[in-house]
Amino acid sequence: LFVGIIFGIDRIQRRRLLTKAKERMKIQNAEHRAEAAELKAKATESERRALETEFQLKKKELDEARELQLSMLPRELPQLPNLDIAVYMKTATEVGGDYYDFHISMNGTLTVVLGDATGHGMKAGTMVTTTKSLFNVLAPNPNIVETFHEMTRCLKLMQMNKLSMCMTMLKITGNKIQMSAAGMPPVFIYKRKSQSIEEHLIEGMPLGTFNDFPYSLVESEIESGDTILLMTDGLPELMNAENEMFGYKQSRNLFEDLAEQAPEEIITKLKDAGSDWVKDIDPDDDVTFVVIKVK
Repeated sequence: LFVGIIFGIDRIQRRRLLTKAKERMKIQNAEHRAEAAELKAKATESERRALETEFQLKKKELDEARELQLSMLPRELPQLPNLDIAVYMKTATEVGGDYYDFHISMNGTLTVVLGDATGHGMKAGTMVTTTKSLFNVLAPNPNIVETFHEMTRCLKLMQMNKLSMCMTMLKITGNKIQMSAAGMPPVFIYKRKSQSIEEHLIEGMPLGTFNDFPYSLVESEIESGDTILLMTDGLPELMNAENEMFGYKQSRNLFEDLAEQAPEEIITKLKDAGSDWVKDIDPDDDVTFVVIKVK
């Protein structure tokens, strides 16, 4: 009996100790969970601050790139007695580096360029700045192909880290027009006499890629009432909510319907069509047009 009593007391004591140990373990686990949650909250806050800092730095870089890009554009459009010119550019959140420029030579030749730099942010802005400088020097050269070769040579010498510039260049002298392109969308020329569109898709590698690339030179004639449309790939490659692209065919057809109107009206309706396509959402790439109408 005595041994049984001792054994019973031992069992009860063991159970009490085990219960207390389990309770202590629960308390410790709860404390550990609380500490882990606190550490996680601190880490999340730290990550949030780091992400916010990174976002602000990126936003500042994009804003500077956009300002640089816009500062390279002409402040005034050429005023010529036989041509009416209008331009439009909507910069994207991610700066794509679109660029347009004009030059009038001593004999009255109008040189027009429309470019689209590869890359984004400050890299694209740097390419636009470089191209602007090269154009200011080389625009008087009457040979477009030579100008392209010289631009490529200079860009390669500067070692722009595989950056390049897609470009369309055309020269208008009287009723004669010469044009060439380096990796750009087609040039559309509306012929009022036949009420039809001339589409000039001129294939060529972007400037800064290959030395002495055999760029093609296309010649045409323009008459009173004819209209020229230059554009980057911003409008044709707009994607809507259904992941459908606006497309080059729709761009051409829309221009053909609008070509009889004034350049400013053409641009307004082109940009409105793009905005409607994406439901007024900011584009992922720059959207740029240059419209030239012969008076």
